[in-house]
Amino acid sequence: MLYEASSSGITKLGPASSETEPLLRSHSRSLSRTPAEHGEDVENANTGSFTDDVPDNKRQLGLLSAASLIFNRVIGTGVFAAPSIILNSSGSVGMTFVMWILGALVSAAGTAVYVEFGTGLPRSGGEKTYMEYVFRRPAFLTTCVYAVYGNVCINIAVVSNMLIFILDVLHALAYERTPTNVRIVAFLCSTFCLIVHGAFFKSGLKLQNALGAFKLAVLVLIAGSGFLSLIGVPGFAVGEDYDQPNNYTWQTFWEGSNFGANAFVIGMYNVIWSYIGYSNANYALSEVRDPVRTIKVAAPLAMSFVAFAYVSVNVAYFAVVSKADMLNGGTIPAALFFRNLYGPSTERALSVVISLSMLGNMLSTLFAQGRDSSYPLALFNLVISGGLLLLYTDAFKSYDWNPPFRAYKFAVVFFFLSNAFLVLVPMIPPTSGYEPYLHLPYYSHVVGALSVGLLGAVYWFIFFRWIPKRNGYTLKQVTVIQEDGVPRSVFRRIPAGAE
Repeated sequence: MLYEASSSGITKLGPASSETEPLLRSHSRSLSRTPAEHGEDVENANTGSFTDDVPDNKRQLGLLSAASLIFNRVIGTGVFAAPSIILNSSGSVGMTFVMWILGALVSAAGTAVYVEFGTGLPRSGGEKTYMEYVFRRPAFLTTCVYAVYGNVCINIAVVSNMLIFILDVLHALAYERTPTNVRIVAFLCSTFCLIVHGAFFKSGLKLQNALGAFKLAVLVLIAGSGFLSLIGVPGFAVGEDYDQPNNYTWQTFWEGSNFGANAFVIGMYNVIWSYIGYSNANYALSEVRDPVRTIKVAAPLAMSFVAFAYVSVNVAYFAVVSKADMLNGGTIPAALFFRNLYGPSTERALSVVISLSMLGNMLSTLFAQGRDSSYPLALFNLVISGGLLLLYTDAFKSYDWNPPFRAYKFAVVFFFLSNAFLVLVPMIPPTSGYEPYLHLPYYSHVVGALSVGLLGAVYWFIFFRWIPKRNGYTLKQVTVIQEDGVPRSVFRRIPAGAE
């Protein structure tokens, strides 16, 4: 056996009897356990089934936990820091809100795409499962490319989130940010996350849900106190020592609007990435109770909360912080907000809030995706939405794609175009002042992302084509039932001519 992977984490779909036959033959098919001994191979046992044949006692995620996976993944530090970056690109408060609303529409379209795939293929794996289903030739090429991307990009995402968490923890505890202190906190944080999800599954879910609730409560506090300040409630006035905001008259609302292409592109790029995470529950659908019904409710519910939170928090920021401070304050908008309303002593408390927000973000990322730098994720979303459009065509009629939920076609097209925008724009030379890097070429992350994909293709060619052909065997994917009753897919060496 060259390679194996657990379907309770990222599911491997076994090949159909013909690569043009549908993997899902009927949504009314009953779910029955495969009559196999523990550890016995069951070739393609789940190929035609509607969902993973996972025991009910292994499905421990309900509606709240699934929604929390999404909410915690989306809400990281962006809601506390991104508004000033967006304002710098948009030029005005009004254009900032236009961008946030457009971003909400893109995320709604993306949510619809992933809910359709999630109800049609309700098993763990997310993008990997969906790309394997649509793009079956060459066999296992998609698997290898995605695996390499996953190993590289998930590690980058977790490390970057952990770094923010570490710096805020040290600031909150009034410790110096020395290399030793950073390493100690990093070790404790990563160990804590792994132990929680590895040894205390239910407690980890409760903690994750609690952090999501805490995060929502903080956003409600910001939005509520900002609204009270806006309508002039006593006790919620901006301190006299600070620049008084005047952002909601018609003239000041649109003053300074920047309609330049580069500025709009950079602003929208940051907004769209602030909404990323709507697919997070799709990575763990094999662990969700009644996955079809749950994902249809959990994803729209979580993203509705996210969109409302983003817009209402931005309303609050601009009600309390002046435009000049937002652009030139030298700190994140949330810090300016708390300073203006509650005094400078709240700065350390904000570090605690951001730390807990990032802890929830890391827990949800490790749980779902351990089971994306941004540019590779845009590539995957482009391929996913393009694949869904292909399933609607006559050329893919044999797939018999008929999921319980269907996204509006215009929403799928809109999501496809928005990701094409994210993929193509970084290749266009930016105007002066909008360079993404100080000392690297503007296209560095594009080259890096495509190089990772090429590395996956090289791995596939060597280990799935060249070595098997040289040694006279082929690789076949089969399903094995583990001792706990959970199926997993493995690759077996089949001697040439044995089939």
